[in-house]
Amino acid sequence: MKNILFSALALAATTLTFAPVANAAETFPSSSIQERRLEFLDTQTKAVENVQATRLEFLANQTKAVEDVQATRLEFLDSQTKAVDDIQKVRLEHLNTQTKAIENIQDARLEFLENQTKAVSNVQATRLEFLNNQTKAVGNIQATRLDFLSNQTKAVDNVQAARLDSLDARTKSTLR
Repeated sequence: MKNILFSALALAATTLTFAPVANAAETFPSSSIQERRLEFLDTQTKAVENVQATRLEFLANQTKAVEDVQATRLEFLDSQTKAVDDIQKVRLEHLNTQTKAIENIQDARLEFLENQTKAVSNVQATRLEFLNNQTKAVGNIQATRLDFLSNQTKAVDNVQAARLDSLDARTKSTLR
C-alpha cells in the first residue's frame, strides 16, 4: 500500500519537474503550446487524482485494519468477561458447596450432641433408679435388722423376765 502511494508521488514529482523543462526547450506555435499546457494540466490533474485515490484507498485500508483490530479487541474483552463470569460462577458454586458441607457437619455435630445428651440422661436415669433401688434395699435391710434387733431385745427381755421370775420364785421359796 505504501509502495503504491510512493510510486504515485514519485510519478507526479517527475512529471512536474521535467514537463516544464521539456516544454520550454521546444518551440511550438501558440496553439500547440496551449494544447501542451492543457495536456500537462490534465496529466497533473490525473496524477493528483491518482495520488488522492491512492491516499483514499490507503485510508480505507487503515480504517478496515483499525476496525478489525477493534473487533478483535472487543472479542478478546468479551472472552475475558465470559471467563471472569465463569470463574465467578465456579467460585460461587464452590462456596455454596462449602456452605452446605459446613451445614451438614454442623447438623451431624448437633445430632451427635443430642444423642450424647440423651445417652447421658438415660445413664443418669438408670443411676437414679439403681440408687433408689439400693436405698429401698438398704431401707429393707435396716427394717429387717431393726425387726431382728427388736426380736432379740424381746427375747432378752423375755429371758430376763423369766430369770427374774425364777429368782423371785426362789426368793419366795427360800423366804418361806
